[in-house]
Amino acid sequence: MAVGSKDLTIDKLAVMDEAELSEKLRGAKEELFNLRFQAATGQLENSARIKAVKRDIARIYTVLRERELGIREAVDAPAEAEETEEESA
Repeated sequence: MAVGSKDLTIDKLAVMDEAELSEKLRGAKEELFNLRFQAATGQLENSARIKAVKRDIARIYTVLRERELGIREAVDAPAEAEETEEESA
């Protein structure tokens, strides 16, 4: 089984827009900071979680980079898609 969070699979990340990915990235970095702090103070119960969070961060960066290079299509934000449909009507 792959290491990482079940809610941050590559398929689920691919359908998120830039804002959602940025929010997930911020949350994962914050969690990694907290886990490292717990490890340093001896309070960390599940050390495998650090590896999982690092992999989640790497997956998010991979999706962002693939979109930048044009390998993966970018997903428009829902609000932008609705505005575009209203303007064309």
